[in-house]
Amino acid sequence: MQKKLYVGGLSYSVTDEQLRSLFAAHGTVESANVVRDKSSDSSRGFGFVEMSTQEEAEKAIAALNNTQFEGRSLNVNLAKPREDGPRGGGRSRPQNRW
Repeated sequence: MQKKLYVGGLSYSVTDEQLRSLFAAHGTVESANVVRDKSSDSSRGFGFVEMSTQEEAEKAIAALNNTQFEGRSLNVNLAKPREDGPRGGGRSRPQNRW
């Protein structure tokens, strides 16, 4: 039973509370988080919302996908499960070739 939604296309000024309010009109919001850059704390333009039930999640998708919010077109769909595995971004050590 999938209740977590991916929300793309967010304006960089949108807060967690604004995201929560937007989805609250379509059901009970368990959590709403705008993803932020770790180093600068600025929005990355997407977030996640968890609704109380799968039916509410589907209702929110139908109501909000491809709509305008804060001047941007939203992309709302079911969140894909997070894959466990190595994270990128680290530097590899050069091999000694002696």
